[in-house]
Amino acid sequence: MPIVDIHLIAGRSQDQLKGLVEDVTAAVVKNTGAPAEHVHVILSEMETNRYSVGGVLKSDEK
Repeated sequence: MPIVDIHLIAGRSQDQLKGLVEDVTAAVVKNTGAPAEHVHVILSEMETNRYSVGGVLKSDEK
């Protein structure tokens, strides 16, 4: 049972998220041979004030 955990900044549309999980599932099926119904994809969305790069919150970027 492959589990894929994806962390991303919130703000994508439902259609974008749907396309992402479909494409990721297809890639896992192709490369592992696992059946699609056994592939689990977890999306964790973060607000920009909960994520930083280089010590700078994404919400503080210009």
